[in-house]
Order: sequence, then structure tokens, then C-alpha cells
Amino acid sequence: MTRDNTEEYNDPILYDKENEPHKGDIPFLLKWASKKQGPIIDLACGTGRATIPLARKGYELIGVDIHRGMLNEAKKKASRNNLSIEWIEQDCTELNLNLKSSFIYTVGNSFQHFITNESQDRLLSSVNRHLEVGGVFIFDTRFPSVEELLQQNTEEYWKTYIDSETLNEVDVYTISNYDSLNQVQHNTTIRKYKNSAGEVVTENSTNISLRYVYPKEMERALYTNGFKILNVYKDWSETPITNDSYSMIYVCEKMK
Repeated sequence: MTRDNTEEYNDPILYDKENEPHKGDIPFLLKWASKKQGPIIDLACGTGRATIPLARKGYELIGVDIHRGMLNEAKKKASRNNLSIEWIEQDCTELNLNLKSSFIYTVGNSFQHFITNESQDRLLSSVNRHLEVGGVFIFDTRFPSVEELLQQNTEEYWKTYIDSETLNEVDVYTISNYDSLNQVQHNTTIRKYKNSAGEVVTENSTNISLRYVYPKEMERALYTNGFKILNVYKDWSETPITNDSYSMIYVCEKMK
């Protein structure tokens, strides 16, 4: 992730409103945490959506992110929960934590923020350096399906949710443009805020670019950077990946 591709995260409170309900990955991470010893590293941890639930279970967590605003919100949430979590502001491609872990993960499709081959390699190399031999790295990324990539480059309705503060509806629309040469999808998210009468009173938009990686590409990248793939799933329920998948969840082990 680069500092110029973080506009979507400039409002940590909004991020939590829209993403805090997503808990499907937590039981999976807890299962692997129970198999490992020592500190667990959550890369691109954001506001601690996945960090805090693991810390609540008694595990030692280190949360790393490049976005200071997201980390500040994570610190507040951890403090409210009386949790001792080490929060570190660093670029995940240039980790320097002065420790090794047996379990590192990055979830929420954070891998897609590393949009060049070079940044992906630097990320994987950083993870490898901080993993013990035999340590596990878990991450998810969206599957590059035709449906996912060939979306309309016009404003399309995505979803509606209820704002937890105002209790009013927020309609969310997206505009997507896929760059096939670079395998990068440029996304604009438009949020239309309604009043109690259902009228749109405020509208804003954010931009983000996300890289899509094909399974065979991923195999090569992981192997080149010293990882063995233990499993690839299509969901957090450990369903094997198929051609109609929307997600790829990788469980990898450090070889060297």
C-alpha cells in the first residue's frame, strides 16, 4: 500500500461503520492462533477490526499499518477495551520490527493494495524476514473472475446500509475501470446520505486502486519469496477454491 492510495481510509469512523460487521475471518484466524506461540502480527491492521478480537482471546498482538489515522482509532478502541496491543506505523513492504513471529496475517483483501510486482515482492519478502521457519502467513485477495473485473464504468448501485449514528439510510454506488495491462481496477465509491424523509442531503466520493492476481501468478510469487502454499480456499469456511470463486484465501508456510 502506498500513501497516495489511501483515500478510502481517511475517515476511520466511516470505515468502521461499513466494515466492523464483517467477522467471518475471525474464527479462522483464531483457529490458527491456537496452533502458534508468541506474538502475532496483523499487517495493514487498520482500526483493529481483526486485531482486537484476537487480543480479547488473550493472544499477544502487534498491529502494523501505514495510515496514522486508522492506527489512532485502533489505539482508542483497544484502550476502551483495556487491551494491551502494540500499534506500529510502518510501511508493510519495509518492515523493521526487530522480532520474528510464528503467525502473520493480513486480511480484508489488503494484499490488493500492493499494485505492482515489486511492491508485492517487497511485502512477501518483509513477511518472510519476520516469520520463523515453519511459520504461517495467511492473507486473502479477491478472485479475478470475469464478473469481478468487467464491471460497468458507469455509476452502479452497490448497497444500502443504515448509519449507526443518524439511523438514516446511506446508498452506496461504485464506478469501476479495469486496466487489463496492469491488472489494476480503479474504483470510485460514491456515498449518498439521506435524511429521515429519504431525501439525499449529502454526497461524497473516494477513490482506490486495487491489483488482481491470478492463482498461477500467486503460486510463483509465493514460491519465489520462500513460501509453500498449504491451502487455498474460496471462503473462511475452508471451501476449496473453484472457478466461480469471489475470494482466494491463502495459508502459506515459510520454507526458508
